[in-house]
Amino acid sequence: MQRRQFCLGALGAGLMLPHIAAQADETYPRYPVRVIVPYAAGGGPDIMMRQFGPKLGATLGQSVIVENKVGAGGVLAAQYVAQSPADGYTVLLGSNSHLIQKALQPNLKFDPINDFVPVTLIGTSPSVLVVAAESPYRTVQDLIAAVKARPGKMNYGSGGIGSAAHLGGATFVSLLGLNAVHVPFKGSVEIPISLLRGDTDFAFTIAGTAIPQVRSGKLRALAVTSQVPLDELPGVPPLNDILHNDLTIQEFWFGFWLPRKSPATAVDTLYRATTAALKDPSVISMFASIGVHVVRSDSPQAFAKFVRAESAKWTQIIKLAGITAD
Repeated sequence: MQRRQFCLGALGAGLMLPHIAAQADETYPRYPVRVIVPYAAGGGPDIMMRQFGPKLGATLGQSVIVENKVGAGGVLAAQYVAQSPADGYTVLLGSNSHLIQKALQPNLKFDPINDFVPVTLIGTSPSVLVVAAESPYRTVQDLIAAVKARPGKMNYGSGGIGSAAHLGGATFVSLLGLNAVHVPFKGSVEIPISLLRGDTDFAFTIAGTAIPQVRSGKLRALAVTSQVPLDELPGVPPLNDILHNDLTIQEFWFGFWLPRKSPATAVDTLYRATTAALKDPSVISMFASIGVHVVRSDSPQAFAKFVRAESAKWTQIIKLAGITAD
């Protein structure tokens, strides 16, 4: 994972004046930039982008328009942007879900590695291994022992095949050789409900959903999938500290991608404007409120390297767990 610390962007992005684009190329951006969000309006990523958009527009020197294109686990939005003009004015809010969908469905008509130019990471959000607060399991070791004692009798919930919760749970049981049943729901919002009803025994819930439920006393957090502990969940250990396998380090991330062959000046300008806007304390606070940590890439090239490494990692996880799109 790239540095969580707030790195210095190229050319001292944090010290630049609002109309940052003028220092790179006076012709870009000449008109509003669209950011295509592959998630439904009102969800965490949509809220994040709509609140971040005005801040980005201020540093970019143009309005940022957020558009939702939902469907097929983010595939429709990715295909749309991949086929858009490579002029820097159509941006995809990309994520590891695009890498996961491609690994699950190799015949998809887009390639997250070759069809886009990575610009920068903007944020990450790990999952939290949770059980109901009334559950007898107080540690990861307790849960492991229970699953081993009842092979095929315990289950874990997810928001569907290929979701963060599915991959977290599948990695957990596969690495330990456990026999637990995967219970996919139509969406991640159903996971806490199923845990509280006792329909599912445990789940790897995205931090933005898990943290409020843990704080309210409805769920108990046993571990986090980040490399380091979360400030929001003191005392909850990283799962990697227990299982000692880097495949357990799983963070859902967001970043900006442009269509392949986009002008270098557009990539550079968007990179510097984005990393500058991400330093705004109000942006950091807003991201944190939905369980997302601000992360800025050291350069577009560094983000490209990160994306390639993530692609290899999620492909390995999917093969390990024997997950298919069916």
